Amino acid sequence: MFGIKADWSLDVYERYFTLDDYATGDVRWCSGCGDFAILNTVHRVLRDAQIEPEKSVAVSGIGCSSRMPHYMGTYGFHGLHGRALPVANGIKSRRPDLDVWVATGDGDCFSIGAGPWLHALHLNMDMVILVFDNGIYGLTKKQTSPTTNQGTKTNTHPKGAILPPLNPLTITLGITNISFVAQVVDWNPPLLYETVKAAHEHRGTSFVRILQRCPVFSEEFTKPLQENPDKFTLLEHEDGITIDDNIKRLFHNVVEHDPKDWLAAMKYARDIENIPLGILFKDPDAIVYEDHSSQGLGTTNEQKVAAINAAFDKFSI
Repeated sequence: MFGIKADWSLDVYERYFTLDDYATGDVRWCSGCGDFAILNTVHRVLRDAQIEPEKSVAVSGIGCSSRMPHYMGTYGFHGLHGRALPVANGIKSRRPDLDVWVATGDGDCFSIGAGPWLHALHLNMDMVILVFDNGIYGLTKKQTSPTTNQGTKTNTHPKGAILPPLNPLTITLGITNISFVAQVVDWNPPLLYETVKAAHEHRGTSFVRILQRCPVFSEEFTKPLQENPDKFTLLEHEDGITIDDNIKRLFHNVVEHDPKDWLAAMKYARDIENIPLGILFKDPDAIVYEDHSSQGLGTTNEQKVAAINAAFDKFSI
């Protein structure tokens, strides 16, 4: 009209998400805490994958690590102590379309949450479990946790922890139907990013133990490791994670490890003198439980009532 072409159209740009779309809240962790690095890594992985914030959910239990949902611009659920995984499994069962992340700690997961931890691994639902392991109960101010090193003085063991620490890797590898097991440190950002990214891209339960700095209550847990990279064995493989040469040169021990090799994975997991970093085990063919638990999600209320009545009719006399 009025001589102006009417066949124009408005360009509608596809949504693009930045780091700010995944971050929210005033992050409150102690200065120097490794949790900052883990949180920033998750934001980056989500940004690079361009996951819609409303299609992602962060779930946690109780502890310093479990503050993570408050700092995610996604849906979140701050649950009970040790019960993050049952909540995450329930979410994935009824909403398999959601991208599920679980933030838990060595106390929250390996102590009060030990039962849910083992069963969640067995179910192998499609989610990422990030264990922030600083070898101490940090939020409640320095009590012995399942992974506290033997001899470490804590408020519950002032003369030193009596027992050797639990080994989360060997326990995880011993569970039937596991599909992804990795270990990494928080103070190597490129390696942390590649490991978490690989965990996110894997379909199934990705268990990632992150050795995490706590400069207030357990500096002795990670300080010797930070100062001596020779304590680590870096695992690389074409089916593992991409490791840049600039990262590899930081480590004296670099080995090629096929993550399909369960026996080799267990061997590395048991070696407490040469701590493995990278992907220990990966099985893309493991059963993913939500493929079964999510069946019938589109069933109408009428169909549900009819099915219940039909079940009751079987008991008619």
